[in-house]
Amino acid sequence: MNNLPNGAVGATGKVRQAIMVWDMPVRVLHWLLVICFAGAWLSSESESWILIHYAFGYTACLLVLIRLVWGLIGTRYARFSQFLKSPRAVMEYFMAMLRGHPHHDVGHNPAGGLVMFTLMLLILLIGFTGYLSVKEFLGDFVSEAHEVFASLALGLVIIHIIAAIGMSVIERQNLVRSMVNGKKQGMPEQGIRYPQYVIGALIFLGALYFFYLTLSGGLPSLTQ
Repeated sequence: MNNLPNGAVGATGKVRQAIMVWDMPVRVLHWLLVICFAGAWLSSESESWILIHYAFGYTACLLVLIRLVWGLIGTRYARFSQFLKSPRAVMEYFMAMLRGHPHHDVGHNPAGGLVMFTLMLLILLIGFTGYLSVKEFLGDFVSEAHEVFASLALGLVIIHIIAAIGMSVIERQNLVRSMVNGKKQGMPEQGIRYPQYVIGALIFLGALYFFYLTLSGGLPSLTQ
């Protein structure tokens, strides 16, 4: 569903206001993935930090798997059915932007949804090739594939950051802050009713515990 510019009045006569769009699981998963990706990247070059690298990397994969499940059963704007569109819809979105008439989606726009989903798949490929490297399967080929997937993911992360800043300017709302407080501009009836705080807290605690287990050697099948 498209939005009107900030401060505009909709067909029902209602003025746009701050509404809850991103539930707590989406926000927790997003920021934990940011931390894990950055941590895995920064710890990738030091042998003394190898367990930290494993912990960040495997935790990122766990978070992606949870996000895939939440994309099927989560709240309205968390679901893939809301933002994963056909290639034609993505192209139409880009063409509308080039013409200066971008769609102001309450949730993810088609292009952003495609980038996000691709990034999640890349993180899983990074984790899988990393696991194969630990097991010394296929030798240098797997190690090189691991680095290639990591570089592709970094490129997509940079594109994602640039796009978030650009869309914040175009839509005249801070999209980074929206992923912190869960709120964007929209009509009252477009907001979600239940932010799912308990599920978000359980995901956070579960991810921390998994990170601890990996870091402490409690999951030797993943690190040896």
